[in-house]
Amino acid sequence: MTKGKLFVFSAPSGSGKTTIVRHLLEQPDLNLEFSISCATRDPRGEEVNGKDYYFISWEEFKQHIKNEDFIEWEEVYTNNFYGTLKKEVERIWALGKHVIFDIDVVGGLRIKHKFPEETLAVFVKPPSVDELKRRLKLRSTESEDKINMRIAKASVELATAPQFDKIIKNYDLDTAKEEAYQLVKEFIGK
Repeated sequence: MTKGKLFVFSAPSGSGKTTIVRHLLEQPDLNLEFSISCATRDPRGEEVNGKDYYFISWEEFKQHIKNEDFIEWEEVYTNNFYGTLKKEVERIWALGKHVIFDIDVVGGLRIKHKFPEETLAVFVKPPSVDELKRRLKLRSTESEDKINMRIAKASVELATAPQFDKIIKNYDLDTAKEEAYQLVKEFIGK
């Protein structure tokens, strides 16, 4: 099987990474396929099992850890585990496509460490922590406590930005989308 490229997009919640990743997936010339992560949490809003995440039980997740089925996994929030199955990346590469991840910073850096030559790791930086909080509130998908937990985590995540290959400052979404497109296109050409 031919290995494609791996594109990691990481950022604090509310930074715009999911919007950027969706935009990139709509660009047929990039030949990208979304890596669906496993998650032990319940679906939020209109999330769909097998499209947004593979929603699995903690017991199933533990079995995957025991079987060493994950490329990476992490307890992102208390009792909320996320991970990328090896077979998910293999599935996408078997289609002859490049893999794009919308993933937390720890998981993203682990993928970069395991596949240093194949991976472009991009950190999406928000305008400010206040703007992050505003965006999270606008989503109306989480409680005030969950939003505060995400904001507290954001400062730790922001400190990891220099460990990524590239940083996109998302002050203007259209500009950030175009910058992401150019970065991906250039890396595919290498």
